[in-house]
Amino acid sequence: MNNTAGALASGWKSLQRWRVQIFLITWLAYAAFYFTRKAFSVAKLGIGEDPSFELDKAMMANLDALYLVAYAIGQFTWGIFADRFGPRVVVLGGLFVSSLAALAMGTFATLPIFATCMLVQGFAQSTGWSGLCKNIGSFFATRERGRVLGYWSTCYAFGGLVATPFAGWWAYEVFHDWRMAFMSSAAVVMAVAVLFYFLQRNRPQDVGLPPVEIEPNITVTGPRESHWASLRKIMKNRTVLVLGLAYFLLKPARYAILLWGPVIVYERMPAIGKVASAIVPTAFEVAGLVGPILIGFMSDKLFGARRIPACVLNLVALTVCLALFVPAMQSGSLYLVVGLLFMMGMTLYGPDSMISGSAAIDFGTNEAAGTAAGFVNGCGSVGAILGGLLPGYFDTTTVFLVFTAAALLASLMLVPFWNSRPQTLEASSPLTANGQPELAGARS
Repeated sequence: MNNTAGALASGWKSLQRWRVQIFLITWLAYAAFYFTRKAFSVAKLGIGEDPSFELDKAMMANLDALYLVAYAIGQFTWGIFADRFGPRVVVLGGLFVSSLAALAMGTFATLPIFATCMLVQGFAQSTGWSGLCKNIGSFFATRERGRVLGYWSTCYAFGGLVATPFAGWWAYEVFHDWRMAFMSSAAVVMAVAVLFYFLQRNRPQDVGLPPVEIEPNITVTGPRESHWASLRKIMKNRTVLVLGLAYFLLKPARYAILLWGPVIVYERMPAIGKVASAIVPTAFEVAGLVGPILIGFMSDKLFGARRIPACVLNLVALTVCLALFVPAMQSGSLYLVVGLLFMMGMTLYGPDSMISGSAAIDFGTNEAAGTAAGFVNGCGSVGAILGGLLPGYFDTTTVFLVFTAAALLASLMLVPFWNSRPQTLEASSPLTANGQPELAGARS
C-alpha cells in the first residue's frame, strides 16, 4: 500500500513538473508567433517612405489579405494534422517556416517575394492555435481547462504587446531600416523554435506517465467519427453557429489594430513620431493580458458559468469605445487615445478568448468539441481578412464606424442566448483532495 501511495505521489510530482513546463513552452510558442505576425505592420511605416520599394496602402492591404486568407484556411485544416501527427511536428514546423518567411521578406524587397511569403506566413502562423490548444488539453483535465485556458490565452495579447515595440525599436532606432523589423522578429521565433524542440512533448504518455483522464464516449476498438461527420453535427448546433457569426463580426476590429495600428495612429497624430506610433497601440495588447482572466471570473462567479452575459456586456462597452476612438485621435490627446485603446483591448480580448475557446467548447458536443472550437476560430479568421483589407481601402472614420456597427450587431445576436447553459459534461476523471484530476488508471 505504501509503495502504491509512493508511486502515485511520485507520478503526481512528475506530472506537475511537466504540466508547468508544457504550459510555459506552449504559451511562449504562441506568443512568439506574434513577432513575425506583427513585423509587416511595423515595416509599413518605413516602406511607405522608401523610394526603392514602392508599395501603396492598397497593395499593403492586399498583402495582408493574402496572409489572412491562408491563415483562415489553415485554421480549418491544421487541427486535423495535429490530431494525426501530433502538435510537436505541426507547431515546430510552423515556427521554423514562419521564421524563414520573415527572413526572406527582410532580405528581398520585391512584390512577388512579399506575396509568396505572406501566403507562406499565413499557413505557418495558423499551425499554432489548434496544435497548442490540443497540447494543453492533453496535460490538463476537463474540469480545470477553463481557468487554465483563461490564463494561457494571455499569450497572444502578450505577444502583440511586446512584438510591435521590439520590431519598431530595432528597425527605427537601432538600424533605421524597416527590413530589421522582419530580421529581428525572425531571430526571436527561431530561438523559440529551438526551445520548443527541447522542452515540448505531445502528451503525458510520451514521458512515461498515464493520461490525466480517460476521454468519454470514445471506444478503443470502434472506428473514429470522421472529421466531416463531426463538422455536420456542429453545423446543426444553432448556438455554435451564432458564436461563429459573432466571432466573424468581432475579429476585424482586433486585426485592424493588430496589422494597421501604428499606421492609423501615425496618420492622425504624426507629431508623436514613428516609434511612438508603433508603441501607442500596445495599450490595446496590455489590456488583453487581463481581459480573458476578468471575463472568465465574471462568467464563473457572477453568472454561474454562463458565458453569454459576460460576452454581451463586454461587447456593449466595446461598441462605445470604438465609436469614440476617431474623435479621441482628432482631439490630439495622447492620454485619451491610449486610454481608449486600453479599454478597447479589455472589452475585445475578453469576448474574443471566451467565444473562441471555452464557449465554443462548452456548446460543442463531447465528440466534436475540438471541431466546434476550430469552426468558430475559422469563422473569426475569415472576418480577420476584412480587418486587414478595410484600413487600406477606406478612411479611418469609415472603418471604425463599420467596426462599431459590427460589435453592436454581435452583442445583439448573443442576447437571445443570455440564459443558455451548455449540457452538463461529466468529468471523465474525479478530482483529488487537492483539486487536481486523478490520473487515469490510478484508482484501484
